[in-house]
Amino acid sequence: MSLSRRITARSVRILGVAAASAALSLSVSGTALASEIGDFSAAAACDGAKGVITITDKDTTGAPAVVTVFLENNGADLRQVGAEQPVKGSKKGVTVSFAEDWEPGAIYRIHVKAVKGKKVLVDADINAGENLTTPAKACAADTSTPTGTPSSTPSSTPSRTTVPPAETATALPSPSDSANDSSAPGAPSVSNAPSAAVQESNLAETGAGSNTGLIVGVAAALVVVGGGAVFFGMRRRGSSHR
Repeated sequence: MSLSRRITARSVRILGVAAASAALSLSVSGTALASEIGDFSAAAACDGAKGVITITDKDTTGAPAVVTVFLENNGADLRQVGAEQPVKGSKKGVTVSFAEDWEPGAIYRIHVKAVKGKKVLVDADINAGENLTTPAKACAADTSTPTGTPSSTPSSTPSRTTVPPAETATALPSPSDSANDSSAPGAPSVSNAPSAAVQESNLAETGAGSNTGLIVGVAAALVVVGGGAVFFGMRRRGSSHR
């Protein structure tokens, strides 16, 4: 074999090895950059008293995907939770949430479909065969007192409006006082006018009664009659002595 042919053959072999190496590198890098179901994760959490199901996409290629959540019952889809949601992942992770008042121990199936151009990159369930099981404790309402809200515990210092002033407070009679007042006889009313007996006594003492004039007249008549009788008696005695 001439020298030129040997150089040509060696050059062809080198080019073939380089081409094969390049093809292998491209295939490996393409597989590493492709979206996979392992880039997605799901969890059941609480947003206050409401439950939510969150799905995180860490697909570094940023391929657009659509996430759908189903409630399972005995291995079958019972109902779809809300509407499907689109997501485009990143290295830090992008999260989408589905509002769902989940019950403890419930099972949900999360399906992801990622398409880039006309190529379907992912069309599978997250954690296939295991699905998502919610925690054993349901979400609880937040009972903490918000800032600025008055406390329900009454203050030890009484308010000025709740206790009336001493001069305006009116003592209400007790039921026992009312009963005593109703059963006790009423006290006689005090009158400034003199009674009838007092009037008669005063008139008798002063001589201003209604019979005083008659008595005085009869007494005067008796005095006159007695005086006349004495006068005539003395005249008869004198005449008889003569």
